[in-house]
Amino acid sequence: MSATVTAAVLLIALPVAFNSAFAVLAATFDYPDILRRPTAEVLDRFRKGASWLVLLWWAFALTAALLAPLAVLLAASLDGADPVLLDAGVTVGVLAAGVQFLGLIRWPFLVPYLARADAEPGATPARREAIDVVFQSFNRYLGVAVGEHLGFLFTGAWSILAGAAMTQGMAVPGWLGMAGIAVGAVLVLCSLEFVGPFEPHGWKLAGALTPVAYVIWSLWLVATGVALLV
Repeated sequence: MSATVTAAVLLIALPVAFNSAFAVLAATFDYPDILRRPTAEVLDRFRKGASWLVLLWWAFALTAALLAPLAVLLAASLDGADPVLLDAGVTVGVLAAGVQFLGLIRWPFLVPYLARADAEPGATPARREAIDVVFQSFNRYLGVAVGEHLGFLFTGAWSILAGAAMTQGMAVPGWLGMAGIAVGAVLVLCSLEFVGPFEPHGWKLAGALTPVAYVIWSLWLVATGVALLV
């Protein structure tokens, strides 16, 4: 299988896998709204999900990691684009995959332990308070700062770079490149949701744009994959 065909398959498979896992988490775990709930409630819902929920989070994290090989293979498929631009796109794409993976991987490994510790019969109020601090700290650091802020920022930047490369070559129609630049710019804007004065409660505009932007971004990936195949 050539790099172009493999890139096309990943372009179609990644958004399907990501959005499927996201939809199941939304239906069964009230994700992402549950992230704003008290720690005790989140951990109780997590325990009720049992091992299948742990596996679902693990699979969800792996879908984020798929962006790394996708960025490499897509760059190899865009003949005629500036090599420096392609190299920059690969670097940023791999970074985007890494930070999104790090933001999600706490769920199948750290959160199960915290959920078990919180449910121990002999857990004192002080221990539960410590669990709350650990959970919320990792939620803000890995979830908000690394996964959401850096994840959106690097994913948006990769989309802009990939879109610009598409406009220089003949592998896909130029309008797909322009679409990538546009949706990438919106994702970069969404990365500012909890930056500066918005840190305590979030920027409402960015919060409203994020789900719409990710749907459009997913459709852009699929359309690019189809264009590479035809």
